[in-house]
Amino acid sequence: MQDTPSIRDLAQTRDLAHVQDVAAGSAAGPALDLALIKALASERRLAILGWLKDPRAHFPAQVDGDLVADGVCALFIAEKLGVSPATLSEHMRVLVQAGLVRPKRIRQWTFYKRDEARIRAAKAALAAGL
Repeated sequence: MQDTPSIRDLAQTRDLAHVQDVAAGSAAGPALDLALIKALASERRLAILGWLKDPRAHFPAQVDGDLVADGVCALFIAEKLGVSPATLSEHMRVLVQAGLVRPKRIRQWTFYKRDEARIRAAKAALAAGL
C-alpha cells in the first residue's frame, strides 16, 4: 500500500501531474486546493498563521487598527519573521490567495487577519483528502 504524501511533499514535488491528481481528489475524499497546499508548504507561512491565531500574545499594540478586530500590520509581521516587507508581501499574497488570511487597508497600512471559517474548512478537507 502506498503512503499518502504529506502537504510539504506535494507542494515541493516537480511532478505537477501527481499534485493535480491528489488535489483533484478521488472517490475517497474531496478535492484539495493547490493554493492551500502551496500556502501550507512553508514553515514561515505556518508560523505567521500561528502568530495571527493569538495576535495579542505575539505582537505589540498598534497605533492604527485593533490587533484582533482589524488584524496585524504587515510591518510587525515582517519584523517578527525577520524578513523585508517585500518578502513578507509574497508570503502574505500566497496566504491570501489560499483564503487563509484576509487583508484590510487602514490608511497606508495593510493589516492581516486569519479567516477562521476558511481554516476550519481547510482542516476538514485535509483530514478527508489525505
